[in-house]
Parts: sequence; structure tokens; C-alpha cells
Amino acid sequence: MSDPIEQANALLREKGYRERDLAVHTAPRGKALLKGSKILSPLSDEAEVVLRVVRDLVPPDAELGAKILRPAELRARLGP
Repeated sequence: MSDPIEQANALLREKGYRERDLAVHTAPRGKALLKGSKILSPLSDEAEVVLRVVRDLVPPDAELGAKILRPAELRARLGP
């Protein structure tokens, strides 16, 4: 699987998320969009960056529980 959006969605499923809760979608100008009911507002960036966020920063659904992800916090943890 070489498409970063497909990879990110597969990782989200492995982490226990349903598509309505958290999924990555194609966005204009080659970007990807992480959105759903488990994130305060959509996170938009290059597909590879969104894949990195999903792989390294999004916890499993069971660990997140009732909390909501915040794009600003994810970006801060992503670093330069």
C-alpha cells in the first residue's frame, strides 16, 4: 500500500477508529485532511505529514477515550 491516505486510514482502523470518528480524506491541491468526531477541527497538510501524525501522534481509540484531539497540539508535538 503506497498511498499515504490509504496507509493512514488503515492505521486508524488498526487503532480502533471508525471512519465517522477519525479518517483521512483527499483535499484540494494535493493535501490530506484528518477529520471526524474525535478531532476538534480538521487538520490539513501534505499527505505524508498527515500519515506521520496518524502513525506517531494519534493514540489508539481506547486510550483516547472521551477526549478530543486538538490540531494545534498535534502540530506542536510534530515539531519542525
